[in-house]
Amino acid sequence: MTRAQLDKKPVDVASMFDTVAEKYDVTNDVLSLGQDRLWRRAVVKAVDAKPGERILDIAAGTGTSSEPWADQEIEVVPADFSLGMLRVGRRRRPDMAFTAADAMSLPFADESFDVVTMSFGLRNVADAETALREFLRVTKPGGRLLVCEFSQPVNKVFRTVYSNYLMRALPPVARRTSSNPDSYVYLAESIRAWPPQGELARVVEAAGWQQVGWTNLTGGIVALHHGTKR
Repeated sequence: MTRAQLDKKPVDVASMFDTVAEKYDVTNDVLSLGQDRLWRRAVVKAVDAKPGERILDIAAGTGTSSEPWADQEIEVVPADFSLGMLRVGRRRRPDMAFTAADAMSLPFADESFDVVTMSFGLRNVADAETALREFLRVTKPGGRLLVCEFSQPVNKVFRTVYSNYLMRALPPVARRTSSNPDSYVYLAESIRAWPPQGELARVVEAAGWQQVGWTNLTGGIVALHHGTKR
């Protein structure tokens, strides 16, 4: 089986997601105890898209994160660099414009989108600041960024319990539900290695975004980082 390492070489990460594409959404639902649905709803609410706006949903995978906007007839482009994910997505939702795209080198013109979103994907990019600069490039002036990503629980005791769950419980559960359980060892490692909320906010600011802030979800297990383009 294929799993990525923490150096996050794009070919390794893409290959890993190719192997989990068929059962990806089901496995995530099980591993998060259904919380992923709440987190995705929080993203839609935070973006607050209006008719006529155009959204880039990068790292969209099978398109689960893009569906709420498509269902509202808001133009959304689900993009991902895993061709396996895109194939599953196109099969599920042939009405959506699935696009192959590398977050660090997007195949879109400058100032093409009103909103750029990325859910549970920035952690898998080799250079997060480079990706965030690319997001800025394709965003219209005054446009918005929303990054939903795993973070660090704010309660110290809960943070320890959560960390133990990631490394001890998550891989065994993945073996029951995923086509590539080894990939969820990488998932646990990458979450533990990811910077806390304030540190990631500084990376977003360094990439050129303004009015950067974040909102914690589920006690900080997940955080929504937001910004605007000048």
